[in-house]
Amino acid sequence: MAELDFPNAQVPPKRINTDYPVIDTDPYVQPESSKIMTSRARSKEEYWLRAFRYARTSDWAMGAGAASAGPLFMLTTERYAPSFAGKGAFPPILRLTGVVGVVAGLGYVYQKSCLRFYGWEENAREVEMDMREMVEKVKKGEPLYGHTELTPYMQGVAARNSRFSSLLFSIVPMANFTNHSHHGVDTAKYYQQAERELEAEKMRR
Repeated sequence: MAELDFPNAQVPPKRINTDYPVIDTDPYVQPESSKIMTSRARSKEEYWLRAFRYARTSDWAMGAGAASAGPLFMLTTERYAPSFAGKGAFPPILRLTGVVGVVAGLGYVYQKSCLRFYGWEENAREVEMDMREMVEKVKKGEPLYGHTELTPYMQGVAARNSRFSSLLFSIVPMANFTNHSHHGVDTAKYYQQAERELEAEKMRR
């Protein structure tokens, strides 16, 4: 029996049939600018979840509704059916309800946006945004999915740990916080589009 080279073994992700184009099977946390930075400078840089940046206005509206539902329910019941718990008891419970509501609202926004990344919901707007973002990175000579110090094997481990994790976000709130190259798409399309645009720019000169 042949011995496997585990440090260099690659496990291909399962291909899932979708009704819409796949953008990213593991949306990640990335800086707005993917330039190389020291650890001290990186801590001061703004980081955003890619899924949040691509979220639609309707997602934020529904998320805000989910976040406010709990506190509004508490205030309404306290108004018409007072608990008589006193000022020292009700405010902490109300604040806790608000925190839970905010987490639930953000979770909804994240999960809804990820479904479009996976190609499970209509995503024409997100496909265009993704193409524009990635082509700009190609033109600037930047890595498509950010800089990483992980080995190829460890990048695969990170991807397998968080791929499609948003599907159980309400049970296990987990996301991808690692830059890696395993995102379930053929990145050649970005380079081909960048080449076409650069060629068109040369022709216009």
